[in-house]
Amino acid sequence: MNKAPFVAAIAILGLSACGSLRMGAQPGSYPPTPPEVYAPAPPTSGAIYQPARNLTLFDDVTARRVGDTVTIVLAERTQASKSASTDAQKDSSINTGLPILGGGTVTLNGDEILSNKWETKQDFGGKGSSSQSNQLNGSITVTVAEVYPNGNLLVRGEKWLTLNQGEEFVQISGIIRSADIERNNSVPSFKVADARITYSGAGAVADSNRPGFLARFFLKLWPL
Repeated sequence: MNKAPFVAAIAILGLSACGSLRMGAQPGSYPPTPPEVYAPAPPTSGAIYQPARNLTLFDDVTARRVGDTVTIVLAERTQASKSASTDAQKDSSINTGLPILGGGTVTLNGDEILSNKWETKQDFGGKGSSSQSNQLNGSITVTVAEVYPNGNLLVRGEKWLTLNQGEEFVQISGIIRSADIERNNSVPSFKVADARITYSGAGAVADSNRPGFLARFFLKLWPL
């Protein structure tokens, strides 16, 4: 018994399953970044001021160091539409007339057989339209993972919501400017550079919205 077709079908189904995984980082890929550990300054004997317990009078509460938290306000809204229409028409005709051979027309049983006329007509009409709209609102607090030399901050984090019929999570990573951080320590998502935002879920509700293995096979990999 030749098992090659069966093995090939299993491999194709496996590839189809791999291609249906969630895009972006997987859950748990953005753990909180711990703050940098600094060695405390040694105490100064006989002085009221202690460097290890100093307070900065002119600093605010906005994020600026590794491990600090900042709130990303999700305000994503995209809308796109496209339409196209094409009409084409072409008419052509050819009439050869009556060719003269040997001083006269060619006949068969009294009928002229070399007189030909062709007429063609071509019509084409096509129309297509597409529209898409997406909206994501909310907020997520992330941690600063890295501080660049120019002062920009690499932030990333995720939020999990456990519901009665499954789990939902939001992930975000990107680069923000310190100047864009507002006084309440928040940044709108449209000011996040190189943003990677993922909103997905797992559980009964998410599984019911996904086609099965065979459906994905026929939708993606079936050659016909």
